[in-house]
This record gives sequence, structure tokens and C-alpha cells, in this order.
Amino acid sequence: MEKFFFLIIVYNSKEGENMKLIVGLGNPGKKYEKTRHNTGFMVVDRVADQYQITISQNKFNALIAQTTIGSIPVLLMKPQTYMNLSGEAVIAASKFYKIQPEDILVISDDLDLPIGKIRLRETGSAGGQKGLKNIMDHLHTQQVPRLRVGIGKNPFIDTVDYVLGKIEKENLDTFNDSLDRAAAASIAFVLYGMKEAMNRYNTRG
Repeated sequence: MEKFFFLIIVYNSKEGENMKLIVGLGNPGKKYEKTRHNTGFMVVDRVADQYQITISQNKFNALIAQTTIGSIPVLLMKPQTYMNLSGEAVIAASKFYKIQPEDILVISDDLDLPIGKIRLRETGSAGGQKGLKNIMDHLHTQQVPRLRVGIGKNPFIDTVDYVLGKIEKENLDTFNDSLDRAAAASIAFVLYGMKEAMNRYNTRG
């Protein structure tokens, strides 16, 4: 079984592929660690763990790390600009490495998805996600692949307080499962393309 999986990866990875950029959105600093709004950071860290690397190099006003998935060069990024200015880091890296918008995957939390759900989309509006909107503004296009990870919502808690809070203990297992699937979906985006990643990982309901 392991040998078969390895063969699939080699077959779908092409030499000379354009570099992919996987961007996790969040806010820098200890006070924001593990908060709902830093879900994008958590997913990118899980991708890094899969390839035994640490996202620690400071460049483009972001923490970055380079790796190879299959034979495809990949840049992992956690912007350090604060959420709403994430586009500043993304545009700097995309210009430096000549990465096209369709080769960028933006990962963020989403209030409108329940905990445990993830959604991939190829294009569309930012849907109120200010970090994604800032990225699209800098890239001058809505055709930026994105991966949303559900954090749910609580009508009894102010939205700002809610997104800057941490997942409740009773929801941690479900949330961590969604982080694992989001990391796997990010890897599938690199290896197989966005449409195949959507087919494999977009959840129903």
C-alpha cells in the first residue's frame, strides 16, 4: 500500500513545475497563538511537520520555509503583518519567486462553516475575510485559490472576542481533525491541482 502511494506521487509530480505558495493567515505574537483566527497558521505548521521543517526564516515580512512536495518547489508562509495586511507579504514573495495567483493557496478560519468542516474554492469574493481581501487587492484578482476551515460561531459572544478566543475543549478533537484534513488538502493542491483537491476534500453539509 505504501509503495502504491509513493508511485502516485511520483507520477503526478512534474519536473520544472512552477513554485507553489501556501499561505496560512493569522496574527503574530504569543497572545494570538492557538486562537481561532490563527487557524491558517496551524494548518501550515501541520504541512511543515509532514516534511520535517520549521517555518522560521524571516523574509517578506513573514515567516517562511521552502520545501519540495513530490518534485514541486513549495514556499510555506505565515505573514507577520497582522491579518488585515497579509497581502503585503504575499505580493512580495510572489514577485520575488514569480508565483502566479493560481499557484497560491490561502488558508483561513471561517465563521460561516461549523467546526470540523473545510471548503476549497478556486475563486470568488473574500466573503468578509479581510486577510484574503487584502491579498486579492494586492494581486489584482479574485482568482486566488483558498481553503476555509470552519470555526463556527457563538451568538452570545462578540465576533472579535470569539475569533480571538481558543477552541473549547469539547470541540478540540473535531477541530484538530479538520486541521489534519486541511493540511492534506493543501498537499493535494500542490500534487494534483485545485480541482482534484476540491473533489477529494470538500465536505458535504
